[in-house]
Parts: sequence; C-alpha cells; structure tokens
Amino acid sequence: MKDKIIKELLEKETIRQNEGIELIASENYPSIDVMEAQGSIFTAKYAEGYPGKRYYGGCEVVDQVESLAIERAKELFHAKFANVQPHSGSQANFAAYHALLNKGDKVLSLVLNDGGHLTHGSPVSFSSHDYQFSFYPLGEDGHIDLDLLKELLDKENPNLLLAGYSAYPYAIPFKKIKEILDAHNEKASTHCFFMVDMAHIAGIIASGLCENPVDYADIVTSTTHKTLRGPRGGLILTNDEAIAKKVNSAIFPYSQGGPLEHVIAAKAVAFGEALHPAFKEYMRKVLENTKACNDELAALGAKVSGTDNHLFLLDVLSSYGINGKEAQARLGEIGITVNKNMIHGDTLSPALTSGIRIGFAALTSRGASLEDAKEVARIIHEALKTPNPNIEKLKERTAKIAASLKDVTSLQYPSIGE
Repeated sequence: MKDKIIKELLEKETIRQNEGIELIASENYPSIDVMEAQGSIFTAKYAEGYPGKRYYGGCEVVDQVESLAIERAKELFHAKFANVQPHSGSQANFAAYHALLNKGDKVLSLVLNDGGHLTHGSPVSFSSHDYQFSFYPLGEDGHIDLDLLKELLDKENPNLLLAGYSAYPYAIPFKKIKEILDAHNEKASTHCFFMVDMAHIAGIIASGLCENPVDYADIVTSTTHKTLRGPRGGLILTNDEAIAKKVNSAIFPYSQGGPLEHVIAAKAVAFGEALHPAFKEYMRKVLENTKACNDELAALGAKVSGTDNHLFLLDVLSSYGINGKEAQARLGEIGITVNKNMIHGDTLSPALTSGIRIGFAALTSRGASLEDAKEVARIIHEALKTPNPNIEKLKERTAKIAASLKDVTSLQYPSIGE
C-alpha cells in the first residue's frame, strides 16, 4: 500500500487484534476469502436495482453474485425470499419497519435496558421518531415473561411485535411468542405483525442449534458480521411474497442507492461457509466456550447471567464494586476487549452501567479451547477483584493465550463453494 499512514494504522490494528483477546459479542473474524471478496473489483461496479432489473449496464456478473448470495441466504435460513442489499442491521430494520408499518404505528419491543437495540425504539434513533414504541420488560429472573407479554399485547394493541435482542443471553422462544401473538390477533381489532431481529444469534440459528424465527415471524432481519462471521452488512428474510416486494422497495429506491456488490460478494462467501457442516461444529464450540467462561466466573464468586448462546452478562457492580465503564477500561489495559452493558434492573446510567457483556464468537474463530475460556475467566476475575491488580502479570497471561491462537488475518474456513 502506497498510503503509508493508512498502512501503518492497518499494521497497528492487526497487532492489537492478534495480541489481544476479543470478547465483544458483536464482533468476529471473517475468513481471508471473505476479506478478499470485499476488497475485490466488485467495489468498482454500480448496480442500482436488483438482479435482472438494473438501472445500469454491465451488471451481468454482479447479477450472478447477488443471485448467489440470495440463494445461499434462503438455503441457510430456510426462507423463501431474501434481500442481501442492506448496508447494515440498522438499515435492514429501517426497511422492515417501512415494509410493514405506516408512520405513527405502534411497536411493542423489549425494554432497551434489558437488551434491546437502538433501532428498537431508542429516543436517539429514527425508530422512535417514526413510530410509537411501548415496551415489555423481562421477568424478575431476567428471562422473557410470556404471561406479561400476553398482557401487554392485549393492553397496547400494537401493529408490530419485535423480538430478537443485542444483550439477551438465553434462548428466545419464538414458537411460543408466535402462538401468543396468533391468539392475540384472533381477537384484536388491529393485526399485529411479528418481526425478529436475529443479528446476534444468526449463526446459531443457521447451525440449527436454536429455534429458527423464519418459521414463525413475518419478517426477520439480521447483520452478517457477528456470529455469521461474514462482512459488515445487513440481511432481510421473509416467507411472504407480498412482504418481500415491499422490502425490496423499502431498500431500493426508498432508503438506499447502489448496493455494495463487493460486500454482497463477501456475504455470498460467508453464507457458503456457514452452509458447510464445519460451521455447526464451530458454533457448538462457541456455545461451550461461552458457558465455560460464565461457569468459571460463577465458581469464583462473580454474579453472572448464565447463557444459552454466544454471550453472557457479568454484573461487575455486585461482583466487584465497580461500574461497567471502569471494568471495560481495566480489562482493556491488560489486552482484553469487552463493552460495558446495561443489565436487568440496572441502577446506573448507560454511560456507566452495572455490567459488561462477554462473548466468545471471535475468540473461538481463532481456535480458543475450553481451558482458554476458563483462563480468560480467571484473568477477568483477578483484574477486577482488587483496585490495584498486577497489570503486568495479567498482561502476560493474556498475551500467552493470544499467542497460542490463530492469526486474525489468515483464517480459513471450509465452504460449500470449494
């Protein structure tokens, strides 16, 4: 690369990621094939529209690329229709709302502090400006309270029920939620659609290790870069042809211009990798590593959420007497990257939080073992339990784990496209 400044920054970031332990639940490491596709000649092609219906010439090849991505996404999630053009998960949610709702319609979503996303009704998001949001809280045990959800559906009579979360460590009972919603719709004056944002658990769903919301929801949105281990981008799925047509219009021309065909090519590669049997084994290891770290922290006396998926929440305020911001900074100092996070019943502000969110999708991609996961828990505990931990010693322990793992820039995963 001729741009020496950017080249140096790329090298610094590569070193940071290789020498550190990445535990942010929304991050993962794509394969070199995914990165090659994203940095390919498709970057130079404009292709407004959809395969076979473009506003530009010269789209014969990108039509094949996007069609392949669509077909692989449909196969992966057992969906009849897929739109692979959203630039992000937020863009996918924007289009999904527009496809199903009118401005001012009511949406029932999870209380944001209990694990929702900004686009699920936050005051700083477009979502709360375009639609009326009401919220359902988690139960006292931190799980979805289906009885309370049923009550609030009848009380609020929303146009859309939203499930799928960014910091919920348990299995989501999509089938039961659908049954409750069906019963509500039989007597409600307004039909309520069911939308699922599966951004965080898409890889778990793709591997068949939890319920598939595509079987139950009217529309499902996702990112492609978290547990799916692809490029940064969005995805929309549905089994309803009429909704699919509205989704396509909501993406282009309503909210986006030319699709990022280089990213779509990378999505196709990632979907091909996720369709390979090896991906299911990867996801099994992610779940095992996440649980091992959670359980080791619990054994050490920390207050953790427990987990059914790729993440769990650590209550650092109750466990160590510090806030999430403080814990994030202290762990960052020893080479462990996490993010502060609100927890159920949090008494602190979003800027501080009482907890941190810990995920093992990225570290497992680098080959982390169960013992690595347990050692990570022990390092976290040592770093947070005293005001003045031995930083240098903890750095050494972190570096030892990182050095035993695979290089982040040369990861290769099996694919059905081979």
